[in-house]
Amino acid sequence: MILALAGNQNSGKTTLFNQLTGSNQRVGNFPGVTVEQKTGAVRAVKNCTVVDLPGIYSIRPYSAEEIVTRDFILNQRPDGIINIVDATNIERNLYLTLQLIEMRVPMVLALNMMDEVRGNGGTIDIAKMSEELGIPVVPISAAKNEGIDELVDKMVKTAKDKALPRRIDFCESGPVHRCIHAVSHIIEDHAEKLGISPRFAATKIIEGDEDLTGRLELDGNELEMIEHSVVEMETEQDLDRNAAMAEMRYQFIEKVCARTVVRSRESREHSRSVKIDSVLTNKYLAIPLFLAIMFAIFWLTFSVIGARLSDLLSLGITALTDLVDLGLTAYGINPVVKSFVVDGVFTGVGSMLSFLPLIVTLFFFLSILEDTGYMARVAYVMDKLMRKIGLSGRSIVPMLLGFGCSVPAVMATRTLSSDRDRKMTILLTPFMSCSAKIPIYAVFTAAFFVRYRAPVMIGLYAGGILVGIVVALLSNKTVFRGKPVPFVMELPNYRFPSVKTVLILMWEKAKDFLARAFTVILLATVVIWFLQTFDLKLNVVADSADSLLAIIGRFVSPIFKPLGFDDWRVSTALITGFTAKEAVVSTMGVLLGTDAASLSSALSAMFTPLTAVSFLVFTLLYTPCVAAVATIRREFQSGLMAAGVVVAQCAVAWLVAFGAYNLFRLIL
Repeated sequence: MILALAGNQNSGKTTLFNQLTGSNQRVGNFPGVTVEQKTGAVRAVKNCTVVDLPGIYSIRPYSAEEIVTRDFILNQRPDGIINIVDATNIERNLYLTLQLIEMRVPMVLALNMMDEVRGNGGTIDIAKMSEELGIPVVPISAAKNEGIDELVDKMVKTAKDKALPRRIDFCESGPVHRCIHAVSHIIEDHAEKLGISPRFAATKIIEGDEDLTGRLELDGNELEMIEHSVVEMETEQDLDRNAAMAEMRYQFIEKVCARTVVRSRESREHSRSVKIDSVLTNKYLAIPLFLAIMFAIFWLTFSVIGARLSDLLSLGITALTDLVDLGLTAYGINPVVKSFVVDGVFTGVGSMLSFLPLIVTLFFFLSILEDTGYMARVAYVMDKLMRKIGLSGRSIVPMLLGFGCSVPAVMATRTLSSDRDRKMTILLTPFMSCSAKIPIYAVFTAAFFVRYRAPVMIGLYAGGILVGIVVALLSNKTVFRGKPVPFVMELPNYRFPSVKTVLILMWEKAKDFLARAFTVILLATVVIWFLQTFDLKLNVVADSADSLLAIIGRFVSPIFKPLGFDDWRVSTALITGFTAKEAVVSTMGVLLGTDAASLSSALSAMFTPLTAVSFLVFTLLYTPCVAAVATIRREFQSGLMAAGVVVAQCAVAWLVAFGAYNLFRLIL
């Protein structure tokens, strides 16, 4: 048995999915978290799977989310639909419900957040609403695990009995009523041949769904009759086709709510949110406050909490490395094997692990911002600014994710309804400094800018944003001409962050970091150790300057000479950065033969503060890791375009680093 879980964004859909499956699915408090459908086995029922579909407000094929939801239900034909609805905002949520009812699939309505409705003095007549809508209705509170068992029992019974929603005319007379019935009659045999509800197909054709119209294979005469009916409806109703269909549904929803819902007073959460928003989304204060909040987070991460924890872990790793070194020496193991273990594995991977506290601390704070609902406000506040560079405020969500990792950030662009906006956002997302670059920044700021670590970090992140803005402005005038789509985003009430959600996000980031450290970075470290240890005849070299790695590095290093650093070891570290940005630091540790605790001081032999700035700017902007490039290729569905992004980013990184190097050289 396959069940589809559908609902609006911020309706509690992913929370319900977790309750049904026991999955540690990440829960977000801003739109765009559920990008792809996710699947899990229902805990209480054997051989029953639930698919978490993207959060949508309507079934109209204008965004990737809506297409995924529509196509899954039409093509995969699930045994039933669980439609989750935010009971505190029921009118808007029921708009999707009516469209799902028209699809004629066994369905149960889950009224979520009923505890908040009751707490604020409201009530909903469940039996009456079930009768009005023609489907079973179950009150639940997904966050408190209330009503979940009843919901599962009702859904399983409905699916097994193949109990379809009762046929309801949402309008009993008038131009819209006549148009729907006329179009239904014309396409009925075509729709039934495809196994699609004629009424659903009729409403989608009236709304201009070209994809579904093409699937029905209507002839020219049928299309002409349909268009005549639609134009007649628009003339009589004095509304365009989409507005007329929306009005029809909302009038029906108003009648249902008038008979079944007793309005609750304004909730404490909403009242509190309005007061907070009067400050945090204030026309003049919003952006300065956002910058202040981010500065505080970076200061706490890189100068206080994260930095101290990182130093402690680094001391522990150094002590363990020394202990292993002594043990292998006492055992009398082959010097090459000892070099592999100590200089290759422990020095390379160990230098990376010391930065784990920085990443965990940063995402502790970011997850709190996300879970409280503040991230949604950031998108809202940034909309006006984003439009000036040719994007809508919704593009800020993937870009914010880009500060964590470019892979999920690129994937999150699927929530953008415009293909132009999506491609342009993908192009800009890698300029947002991902968490994998944190170890590079941490090492270099500790070596050259000890007193100014937080300002330098802020400057790097701000620099990436500024370069992204310049690239966006140029793209908007050249390859991505056009206007951004209209921006609609719900601002959820502020809520206290969930300890479970914050811990899950921190664990996800730590697990991802550790997985990289012991896979990609370990492999890169071993390869670098091998290339550094042997020459062309596979003899062990006495000096790494005679190694295979030096040959490769010297071939590439002239490219970086205008940027102030042409040491072959630097070039090599940048090359390994293509596998994973963390590998830049581990490579330098191996090449310099030093551990994480001493790496910062060892860098002074290769860099000056001026060349360190140039290097940091280049690493900030050059191509993201292989995984991110592969994701970009998949999203563009073109290897050529992905290669173009790689070349363009390397070129931009070189030019900006060259400019920064020469500018600071003139100033200093």
